[in-house]
Amino acid sequence: MFEPTTLLYVKAFHVVAVITWMCGIFYLPRLFVYHAMCPKDDELGQTRFLTQERKLLRGIMNPSAVVAIVLGLWLISGYGGMAYLRQSHWLHGKLLLVLGMIIHHALSARFYRRFAQGLVERGHVFFRIFNEVPVLLLIGIVILVVVKPF
Repeated sequence: MFEPTTLLYVKAFHVVAVITWMCGIFYLPRLFVYHAMCPKDDELGQTRFLTQERKLLRGIMNPSAVVAIVLGLWLISGYGGMAYLRQSHWLHGKLLLVLGMIIHHALSARFYRRFAQGLVERGHVFFRIFNEVPVLLLIGIVILVVVKPF
């Protein structure tokens, strides 16, 4: 167990990291929408989108995801580790939805690499739908954390 004040700081920085990660999770697929609409022969546009996507993914999303996950695990251990995990059934649901967010992040990274290789086979409509998935995951996560329905 950790000192209560320490856990509060860990929780605060966890929330900051999650917010930062979610900003990237919401924005990168939006860039994919516009990138998919950009003509292939528009080299300047293609390069601009790749630069924005790379900086967002590597400079903001990846580091904030790592920090959010590490601090989240620290919180679980600080509240009692496996005993806390066994008692907190709402946390099981949250962790499942967080896994969905991690998968979405990994798919986003894959789509970025495919754009960089010029191999994207998806259109802007797909990316518009793909952009909505983390919204649904986030709604579920927030409800589970705040309401703790079970």
